[in-house]
Amino acid sequence: MAVLERGRVGETYLLGGRAVRNNLAVVQALCAVFDRLRPEQAPHERLITSVADRPGHDRRYAIDPAKAEAELGWHPTQDFERALEETVRWYLANEAWWRPIREGRYTGERLGLGTAPTGRA
Repeated sequence: MAVLERGRVGETYLLGGRAVRNNLAVVQALCAVFDRLRPEQAPHERLITSVADRPGHDRRYAIDPAKAEAELGWHPTQDFERALEETVRWYLANEAWWRPIREGRYTGERLGLGTAPTGRA
C-alpha cells in the first residue's frame, strides 16, 4: 500500500526483503517447502538438474529496496522463508489459475476477471 499511497507517478520502486540468495539456494528453499507440504513426493531436491551456463548467466538476483524504504517508509513484513511458503501455498490452493498454462490451454487472454482467488500470495 505504501507505493499506492505515497509513490510518485512514473517512479520505479523495487520491493525486496534484503534476503539475497543465489539461484540454487532459492530452488533448494522451494524444495524444502514442497517437502513439508507434499512429503509423499519428497525429497524434491532430487528433481534439480544442473545444466550448462548460458552466456550472461546470472547467479543471483539482488533487489535493492533502499529507495522504497527511504521515500515511502516501506519495509518487508515477512522473511524470505515465510513469504516463499505462503506463495507456494497460494499456488497449490489456486490450481485453476495455472493448470491451463501447464496443459497448453492458455491462449493469452487476460486472467483474473470474474474469478475470486482464495487466500493471498
